[in-house]
Amino acid sequence: MLEMNTRKSGTRGGDSKKKSFNRSKKTTRTSKKNENTEQKTVKAKTKSKYIDYKDRLKKGDPLPTFNLDVRLNKYLSNAGVCSRRDADVLISTGVVSVNGKIIVEMGFKVSPTDVVKYDGESINAEKKRYVLLNKPKGFITTMDDPQGRKTVMGLVKKACKERIYPVGRLDRETTGLLLFTNDGDLAKKLTHPKHKASKIYQVTLNKKVVKEDLERLVEGIKLEDGTTKFDKASYISDANAKEVGVELHSGKNRIVRRSFEAMGYKVTRLDRVTFAGLSKKDLPRSMYRTLSEKEVAFLKMS
Repeated sequence: MLEMNTRKSGTRGGDSKKKSFNRSKKTTRTSKKNENTEQKTVKAKTKSKYIDYKDRLKKGDPLPTFNLDVRLNKYLSNAGVCSRRDADVLISTGVVSVNGKIIVEMGFKVSPTDVVKYDGESINAEKKRYVLLNKPKGFITTMDDPQGRKTVMGLVKKACKERIYPVGRLDRETTGLLLFTNDGDLAKKLTHPKHKASKIYQVTLNKKVVKEDLERLVEGIKLEDGTTKFDKASYISDANAKEVGVELHSGKNRIVRRSFEAMGYKVTRLDRVTFAGLSKKDLPRSMYRTLSEKEVAFLKMS
């Protein structure tokens, strides 16, 4: 009798625990279902932001409209004609026309379908291009040579479909870095003395250079077009006093050769190794490359 009336220890407590566990399990499932429903709703809303415009058009929604008009001076600059400031001068002198009408109004805007002419020739606003060439000897820096000599344009003719222009110049026998672009504003900035685009040259001379002459370059050397000061001038190695490295910001024509000639030296080899912070590292002679976005941004900020 004692065994029949005796309940197993913890039976009722165990049942209640199972029931509460089952309830919590159901609650968890319900909450998860609600969360999944909310997530699907959020995803559906997010996805709706990226529905293709063509799909929206099928549903009757109109395509968005964009204002592609640009100021005329910016259009000329984008086409590589000149900087925006210089474009204002061209516009004011009456040499720019839009759809056959001479425009002298500052702030005039043009659309992509307008026909813009400068000095009677049609121009197009092109994508900005930046090409860096490691120039070899024997090429002159010009767009075209009436004497039929080799020009640097022949070396970069396949670089891009847009018409690009050399920034500054290197004489025929000088090698090294030469930048090309159709960005008029940047070209003007890099060639203007005020912005101080640095250039480093490796110079080989016909005789040993004395230390006092290197100091003269930094202190300032008088030439027929004024005094020029170099930022730095030093020997490349102690073993060879005929080779020196010079750094300067001046953009005067043949300035390095003329400076050494004024001191009685003859330059036998001249190579521009850096220009405005750009290096010719991994760029073989006669080859070119396009600048990265980071390099372009650096040039615009410096």
